[in-house]
Formats: sequence, structure tokens, C-alpha cells
Amino acid sequence: MDALLNLRQLVDDFFLFVQSKSIEIYNEFSLQHELGIFLREKLPDYRIQFERNVSYFTPDNKTIKKEIDITIFNEDKSEKYAIELKCPLNGQYPEQMYSFVKDIKFMEELKNRGFTKTAAVALVSDRPFYEGRNNEGIYKFFREEYSVYGCIFKPTGVGKNKDSIALTSRHDFIWQDLSDGRKYYVIVI
Repeated sequence: MDALLNLRQLVDDFFLFVQSKSIEIYNEFSLQHELGIFLREKLPDYRIQFERNVSYFTPDNKTIKKEIDITIFNEDKSEKYAIELKCPLNGQYPEQMYSFVKDIKFMEELKNRGFTKTAAVALVSDRPFYEGRNNEGIYKFFREEYSVYGCIFKPTGVGKNKDSIALTSRHDFIWQDLSDGRKYYVIVI
């Protein structure tokens, strides 16, 4: 086994596998579990767990979120990886984009707390996530620049233009094509 897992390659391989086997990903829960099953098959020497609390890995658990969608770690936790997943199905484009940013921030926080590598993954079925006429505000990051960085303000609802998430780094990404007009990205931190 490599000293460090290549999270991007594992996720890319997973989506190729899903397409080749016609495995249906119909919501975030199915994405989480199908990816977990795939990872268990590919990484028999690691533990793959779902919805693990941050406190299991670090006493410094003052993070933007508490539960990690998928964790991959070895016996003594000297190698530990985290993956956050988004699979939005009900529109709400700017709100969901803000959730993407929240996941990226969470992955930054875990990396800073000793995780070997972390990844934020989004799988979308709707074109407005990756293209549209409005490229202002939060849209510019996902539709035009394909890079998330800086201080990003909450685009709608209570706290609009007041609440924000400040990223510590710039995270470039590429929307990868899947069948049926779906796309995904992987941001590894």
C-alpha cells in the first residue's frame, strides 16, 4: 500500500466503477454508502467508517461541522483521511454552493488538526451548479473561476451577506463529466 492514499484517484476510480456497473446514486446517503463499500474493497488494510465524530480523532474539535461523512484510517491512526460528500437534489443552488464551501472549510480544519489528507466531493445533476447567466457572488466560484477561496458570504436567507466562511487557501477544481448530464468535483486538501 502506498504510504499516502491518493484520494482524488480513489474518487475518480469510484465514479468510473459506478458508471461501468450502472450503480444508481440517487441521494447523498447512497453516494456515501456506495463509496464506502468501494473503499472497503480497495483498501482492506484500513478502517472505513461513516459519520465519525471529530472528537474520535482530535481533542481540538471546535470545527464548523462535528461528523465526518467518511473516514479512512489505519490501526494506530497515524494515517487518517476524511471525505465530505454533497449530492444535492432539490435545487437551492446558492444555498447548496454555500454548503460546498462549508465542507471545504471543514476539510481545511481537519487537515490542520493532523489528518493526512482530506477531500470535499460534490456530485450534481443540475446544470445551474456549474453554468448559468448569473456569475455574481457565490456563483462565480463554481460557474466561472472553478476555484474557491477567500471570504465567502451566505447568499440567501437569515444571515445573508452577514454570515461568511473564510477559507485559508485557494482550492481549484474541475467539473468532471458523468453520464446523464451529471458532474462531480474533488478538492483534495
